Amino acid sequence: MLFIRQATLSDLPRQMDIYAGARLFMAETGNPGQWGPDRWPPESLVRDDVTSGKSYVCVSGEDPSSGRVVGTFYFDFGDSPEPDYAALTEGAWPLQGPYGVIHRIASDRSEKGIGTACITWAAERSGGDLRIDTHENNKPMRSLLSRLGFVPCGKTMIGGTKERLCYCLAGSSGDPAANRNMKGGN
Repeated sequence: MLFIRQATLSDLPRQMDIYAGARLFMAETGNPGQWGPDRWPPESLVRDDVTSGKSYVCVSGEDPSSGRVVGTFYFDFGDSPEPDYAALTEGAWPLQGPYGVIHRIASDRSEKGIGTACITWAAERSGGDLRIDTHENNKPMRSLLSRLGFVPCGKTMIGGTKERLCYCLAGSSGDPAANRNMKGGN
């Protein structure tokens, strides 16, 4: 069973191990530029995410408090949780108002469904509007987003220097399966 819980500082070493593995996986699948050159995300950022209460872990086992951490991600919800999304080009967000944003999803790839569990959890807490961005070369993530019913919305520059493709899961109950069904079973 997979559970999502808020990360604690004691999870930080495991989170950093998962991110290191994710950088290798990205390089192996043709995307060495998204996280690799900067060794993204830095431990200081993940630590800040944890202390701000916006870092989460995906736990495998019968009990979320004692299971094995197999994935990690950042989630926030509000009127503008990702300021770089205000400058969308080559498209537009379909909804205005508060939205959820999910970043830095990574798994140890020990079992299927980790990414789906993280995204589904975030979608359920996003008030019908979940947004995400990824690198053009991140084909595994782009494929997962398509399977879950996300639609491309345009591009943005993260930090003013890194172009990213933007996607949203908007106008549903927050259930990726419902969005997938609305779009003809992608």
